[in-house]
Amino acid sequence: MWLKPEEVLLKNALKLWLTEKTHKYFVLQRRRGYGEGGGGLTGLLVGTLDTVFDSTSKVAPYRILHQTPESQVYWSIACGANSEEINKHWEWLEHNVMAILPVFDSNEDITSFVQGKIRGLIAEESQSASIKEEDDPEKFREALLKFDKWFGLPEQEKLVTYYSCNYWSGRVPCQGWLYLSTNFLSFYSFFLGKEVKIVISWDEISKLEKTMSVILSESIHIHSHGEDYYFSMFVHFNETFLLMEQLADYAVKRLFDKETFETDVSLNDPLQITRRGLENRARNEYFTALFRLPREESLDDILDCFLWIPFCHAHAFGKMFISDHYICFSSQDGSHCNVIIPLREVIGMDTPDSSDKHISFSTRCKITFRFTEIKDSDGLVKKLEGKLNCSASAQDALRNEEELCPKNSQEDNAFFGHDGPPPSFAGDQSSALLKESNKTVNTEALMRVFHPQDAENLDSKMLKEKMKVQSWNIHFVEYGHGVCMFRTKKTRDLVMRGIPEALRGELWLLFSGANNDMASHPGYYTELVERSMGTCSLATDEIERDLHRSLPEHPAFQSDTGISALRRVLTAYASRNPKIGYCQAMNILTSVLLLYAKEEEAFWLLVAVCERMLPDYFNRRIIGALVDQAVFEEFIRSHLPQLTEHMTDMTFFSSVSLSWFLTIFISVLPIESAVNVVDCFFYDGIKAILQLGLAVLDYNMDKLLLCKDDAEAVTILNKFFDNVTNKDSPLPPMAHHPPIGSDNQEPQTKVDITELIAESYEKYGDIQSMEVESMRRRNRLYVIQTLEDTTRQNVLRVVSQEVMFSPKELEDLFELFKKEHFLSCYWIPHSPALKHHDSSLPYLEQYQIDRKQYCTLFRHLSPWSHSANADLLALWSFRLLDENADCLINFKEFSCVLDVMYNGSFTDKLKLLFKLHIPPAFTEDESAIPAASKQPEPFDEPLTQGSNKGKVDIQAYLKQWHEELTRKEESIRNLPRINQSQFVQFSKTLYNLFHGDPNEEALFRAITTVTGLLLRMEEVGRMLNSPNSPSPNKQGTIQDCQSGDRIQENQALNMSEDNAQERQSEIEWTFAFEQILASLLNEPVLVSFFEKHVDIRAKIEQAKSVQLRAKRQSNAID
Repeated sequence: MWLKPEEVLLKNALKLWLTEKTHKYFVLQRRRGYGEGGGGLTGLLVGTLDTVFDSTSKVAPYRILHQTPESQVYWSIACGANSEEINKHWEWLEHNVMAILPVFDSNEDITSFVQGKIRGLIAEESQSASIKEEDDPEKFREALLKFDKWFGLPEQEKLVTYYSCNYWSGRVPCQGWLYLSTNFLSFYSFFLGKEVKIVISWDEISKLEKTMSVILSESIHIHSHGEDYYFSMFVHFNETFLLMEQLADYAVKRLFDKETFETDVSLNDPLQITRRGLENRARNEYFTALFRLPREESLDDILDCFLWIPFCHAHAFGKMFISDHYICFSSQDGSHCNVIIPLREVIGMDTPDSSDKHISFSTRCKITFRFTEIKDSDGLVKKLEGKLNCSASAQDALRNEEELCPKNSQEDNAFFGHDGPPPSFAGDQSSALLKESNKTVNTEALMRVFHPQDAENLDSKMLKEKMKVQSWNIHFVEYGHGVCMFRTKKTRDLVMRGIPEALRGELWLLFSGANNDMASHPGYYTELVERSMGTCSLATDEIERDLHRSLPEHPAFQSDTGISALRRVLTAYASRNPKIGYCQAMNILTSVLLLYAKEEEAFWLLVAVCERMLPDYFNRRIIGALVDQAVFEEFIRSHLPQLTEHMTDMTFFSSVSLSWFLTIFISVLPIESAVNVVDCFFYDGIKAILQLGLAVLDYNMDKLLLCKDDAEAVTILNKFFDNVTNKDSPLPPMAHHPPIGSDNQEPQTKVDITELIAESYEKYGDIQSMEVESMRRRNRLYVIQTLEDTTRQNVLRVVSQEVMFSPKELEDLFELFKKEHFLSCYWIPHSPALKHHDSSLPYLEQYQIDRKQYCTLFRHLSPWSHSANADLLALWSFRLLDENADCLINFKEFSCVLDVMYNGSFTDKLKLLFKLHIPPAFTEDESAIPAASKQPEPFDEPLTQGSNKGKVDIQAYLKQWHEELTRKEESIRNLPRINQSQFVQFSKTLYNLFHGDPNEEALFRAITTVTGLLLRMEEVGRMLNSPNSPSPNKQGTIQDCQSGDRIQENQALNMSEDNAQERQSEIEWTFAFEQILASLLNEPVLVSFFEKHVDIRAKIEQAKSVQLRAKRQSNAID
C-alpha cells in the first residue's frame, strides 16, 4: 500500500533491511528474517521481535524509499506484505515516475513531485474505498433493522450512517455500534449479559470535541445535560467526527437559529440528509471558504495536478477545484500559492497533446495557466468545454441585457436571499429611472473626493506611499494583476505592510471575492437603491438614527455627500436582506468601505462581510460574534496561559473584545491605523483579527497581570489603542477622544500598527483558517446552548414566583415542554412548529406549544389524565389558557394550570373544573360530538402579528401584565352561573375522576347526594321567586342521582340530560359556583379526594421515559 511520505534517517542505523532493487531516486528493501535466506542471527532476532509485537505494531516486511543523491534523509512511500504487492508498486513507479524525474532542475523539485504523486494516489484509494463501503445496501439495510429494533424511534427518523466503536463507562470499554441519524446520536452494546443503550438528541449537545488521554489515545467527547460520554476506536476517526459536527450543527441551526437556517435551502428537508450529501456539503463549504466564493457555488470535482509557476520556474503540486463558474488551484507542497480563474475570464483553452495530460488556459488578465499531470484530462477537457460555452453564453446575455436595460431577475433574488418581489420597469420608464439613479450613486471613493493625493507632494510619507505603489506594480508584473493573479506568501507580506491608498478599494474587492458578485450581477445595486428609496421601516428608522454617528470625525461624513452614500448603501442592503435588515456596527464598517471603494463596490464588500466572512454577526443575537469570541478565549488559554490564570473570569475578554470583532477594530483604533487591519482581514479573514487580538493582549501582558479589576484592564487597553499610530499613512491625523482615565498621566509609548501586525503574524501566524472553522463549529454548540440556558433560567425565575413546584420539578417540566415542541419539528419538512420559536421575543414567549402538543403533555403529566374524558379536559383547558386566541400557550400558562391540579386547594381545583365546563372552554354541543371525530382546530396555523412581529409592543405587554394582576384578584362571585347541560357534563367529569379511586363507591354516593341537594335547592328557590309558576318534575332525576349503583348513576345522568333537553324550552335552571362549592364542602370524602397530595415526580419520570415512544405511536396513527 502507498504511504504518506515520512522521513527515515538511515545513517548509523542497524542493518535491519536488505536492499533488493535500486534506482537513482528509489530503493526497494526487504526486512531481515523474511524471504529467502532468513538473514542469519540478525534476521532471526528481527523476526522474533516482529512476531512478539502485536498486530498493530508489526512492521511490513517490504518497503520502498525515495532518496536523493548525497542526502542521508530518505522518504518511505510504500510498503507491502509480500513481494508481489511491493513489486507492483515498483513497476508503477518505473512506468509513471522514474522516466520524468530527470527533467527537474533540483533535488527539492524532485522530492516535491514524488510526494505530490504519492499523496494523490493515497487520496484516490481512500475515496474509492469510501464509496465501496457506502454502496453496500445489504449491510446498511441490516443496520437499519437493528437501529429500528433497538431504539424504537419513529419510522421517519433517517439513519445517516453507523460505526463500530467503544463507549467508555468509567474505565470500562463497551464494544458496540454507534448510529448517527438526523436528530439523534444512538449507541447500543450487549456484552456478557449487560446491555448499554444511549440516545442523545443533537440539539441537547453542548460540547463535541476530540480528546486524547493516557487511556484513550484518540476519542470523541460529548457533553449533554451535565453528562459526559466518550467514544473511541473508530476506523475512520476524522470522518466520523466531521459527520457528527455537521449533524449537530444542522440540528442547532434548524431548531435554535432560524434566521441562518432559512437561508440554507439544502437543509430544509431533514428526510433528504445523507452521508454522501453531508460529505459533499463539507467539501463545498471548504472550497467556498478557501477561495472566498459565493456560498451558492457548487463544487464539481477535485483533481490532483501540477501548476507551472512562472516566477519560480517550477511546478507546484496541489489540487485543482472545478465548480460551475470557477477553476481554482491551491498548492499542497508548502509554496502557499492560490489561484482563482473565473470562467468568464477564460478566453482560450489549449490541449496540445492528449498523451501529455496537461491543459493551458489563457485569460483576459494576460496570464496563461499550465496544469500538468491531470488524471483523465480528456474527460476534464470535455467537461470544461461545456462549462466555458455556458459561461460565454451567459456573459453575452448579461452584456446584451446591460446594454438594453439591466433588469434583476427572480432567479437573482432567490440566489441572493431576497424575499421580496423583483423590481419591474418597462421601456422608457426603466431607462429614466436608471439614469436618475446613476446621478445619485457616487462613482468615486470618498477618499478621492475629500483627500485627493497631490502628485507634486514629495514629503517622506508620500514618498513611502509611492514606494508602496511601485512595489505592488512590480508584484503585478510578476504575479499578475486582477482576479486571476497568483496569491502567494509575498502577496501576504505586501498586505501586512499596508495596501497603498490608491489600490486599497481595488484589492479589497479582489481579496474578499466581492468583485465576483458584482461582475455576475450588473445593475443589481442600482435597482435596489431605486426600490428602497423613500421606504419606511424599522430598519430605515435605525439607519437614520445612526447615520451621524458613523466616523463623525472624518470630513467625508460631515457632508451630505458621505451621509447620503452611507444611507443608500445601508438601506439597499436592508432591502436585499430583510432577515438582517440593519444592525449596529454595520454603519461604522460601511463608512470605512465607502472611503476607499465606490458606492456599488462598498455595497458588495458589505455583502461579502455580512454573508460570508463574518456569518451570523449581524442578526438579533449576534451569534457569529459570540462564537468567534469563544474561539478567541480558546486561543487565549492555549497561547497566553499566564493571562488566563490571572483573569479568573474569562467573560472579561468577551465583553472587551466584542467591538473588536463587530467592527474589525475600526471602533477602537484611529482610522488611519484601522484600515491596515481591514487590509489583513480581507486577505486572511477572521484569522487576522484573532491574531491581532492575541498580539494586543500579549503586548500589554505585564500591565494586565497587575490589574486588580476589570475597569483597570479596560483603561489600559483603551490607552494602548489610542496610542497606536500609522507612521507611513499619508492621511492627515484625525481628532481622537482621549481614553478614559488618561488625564494627568505620563505620555504613553507610541506603537506602529505595521509593527503590531507583523508581530501578530510572527507569533501567531501558525493559526490555520481550517482550524478556526472547526473551532467555530464546535463553539457554536456551546454558545447557542448557553443562550438557551439563559432563556431557561429567566423563564424558570419568572414562573417559580407563580407556582408551588420545587425548582427541580419546574426545570424538568420545562425540559418536557421544550422537548415536546422539538419532537414536533424533527420529522416534518417545513414544520409549522418551527415558527413557534422566535428568539427575538421576550423569554416567556420564545417557546410556545400548540393544541396537539399540549394535549400530549396533558396525557403524560396531568393527575386527571386517567379520566374517561381526559381528551376533552385537555381540549377545554387549552381553550381556557389560550386567552389571546393565537392557538399557542407558553410555559407559564402550562405550568400554572398543572400547579392548580397538583398543589391547588380544594377551592382552586374546583374552580378550575368549573371554568372548564363554561365558555370559552366548553361549548354547548361539546358532549354530543365524540372526541375522536372532532375536526381539528387550526393549531398548526397560529395567529401572527404580520409586519409588527419584529417590533416588541411595550404597551401590549404592559396591558397584558395589568390584566394578569387583575385576574389574581378575581373573586368567585365574578364567575358566571353554570347552566343545566354544562352542569350535567360537570357531574360526568366528577364521576370520571373518581373512577379507580379506593373510595370510589363513597365518592359516587357523595356526588349523587350533592347533585340531588343542588336540584332541590334550585327548585325551592324557583318556587319562592315564582310561587304560581308550574314546578317541573325533578323527582326522577333526584331519585336516580341518589342511587348507589354505577350503572344506575350513569343512566340517571343520561335521563337528566335528556329531560333537561326536553324541558329547556320550558324552564332553564342554573347554579352559581358558590352553591356547588358549599354543597361539596358538606361531603368530607369529596374534600379529602381533592386535597389529597399527588406527587408529580412519578409522572415526570414516566413522561421522560415514554415521550419519545409516544411520538412514534402518534406518528404511526397519523
